[in-house]
Amino acid sequence: MARRRRKTWLAGFVVLLASVGAGVTAADFFRFLHSPIRLDTGREVVFTIDQGDPVRRIADRMAQRGLIDRPLYLRATARFTGDARRIKTGEYVIEPGMTPYRILEKFVRGDVKQYRFAVIPGWTFDQLMTALGTHGAIDQTLEGLSPEEIMAELGYPEQHPEGRFFPDTYQFSRGRTDRELLARAYDRMQTVLAEEWENRTQGLPLDSPYEALILASIVERETGVPDERARIAGVFVERLERGMRLQTDPTVIYGMGDEYDGDIRYRDLRKDTPYNTYTRGGLTPTPIAMPSRAAIHGTLHPERRGELYFVSTGDGRHVFSETLEEHNKAVVKYQLGGDATRLRGNNHDDGGGEE
Repeated sequence: MARRRRKTWLAGFVVLLASVGAGVTAADFFRFLHSPIRLDTGREVVFTIDQGDPVRRIADRMAQRGLIDRPLYLRATARFTGDARRIKTGEYVIEPGMTPYRILEKFVRGDVKQYRFAVIPGWTFDQLMTALGTHGAIDQTLEGLSPEEIMAELGYPEQHPEGRFFPDTYQFSRGRTDRELLARAYDRMQTVLAEEWENRTQGLPLDSPYEALILASIVERETGVPDERARIAGVFVERLERGMRLQTDPTVIYGMGDEYDGDIRYRDLRKDTPYNTYTRGGLTPTPIAMPSRAAIHGTLHPERRGELYFVSTGDGRHVFSETLEEHNKAVVKYQLGGDATRLRGNNHDDGGGEE
């Protein structure tokens, strides 16, 4: 049987050589297929195969771009092996040192160029959609739609979009749509949230995974320091259990919307919105950002030390306190330059979680 297959292959190869023309030898083919290509730029190039491109056009275009010098050899090889019918459309990265044989294999595998889109922890849904809309390799199908219409397109018409999409770096090939990427990020968040909820610390004042998502989004916006997440979550859990308002600035900022100009004032803390945790008790009605897995985990495994307050030290970290008296001292030291006379007029936290 093996001898018969070898004879069949040899017979086919003879036919292949004959189809190319007189004077062509097996050595010619071998050198062509297995000799590294040379790129004038010395860097990788991107070669695109469009829908319906025949192997003749593919080979000729490769020759025009200087990728190969014997397009007839590539066409004959692809037809002889059957690869001509298996070549897939898309963008391909051709690197210096690759051989025509390896390039053809790449075309058959569909090993197309991969792009990346990063969803950043702490982004709002508006920021996510802006980034999607400016990515050159993503096909835009949701442009001009409202958040409610976008969620309906994804199949979740009753859901608010904030916080629903998992921060991560997503790889994709050109031609993927914004809808497809949002669906991937949504499904990923559902999976992560379910896993973290299943393994949560018991007895938390959170009644559902969605409430955990809301609190995790607040934790995400409060700190960029990984080892503080669980501790800040512990402060919020303590306050929720004691019926105290969360009184956290990021929720106020979110509720201000376009009115926020980079500064939060005393009057902003007193202006009631559904997201103002200085004027309203409990959690906000929706998340305020997209939390990372670390923020979700910290929220569901809070570090509880009986602390009810924290204040920024100005370097990204926070000082935590159990009593208002301790907290006010920290506010004077880190926020008011040591001037205690300014405390009454500047202390946002007259009983809340953060200054």
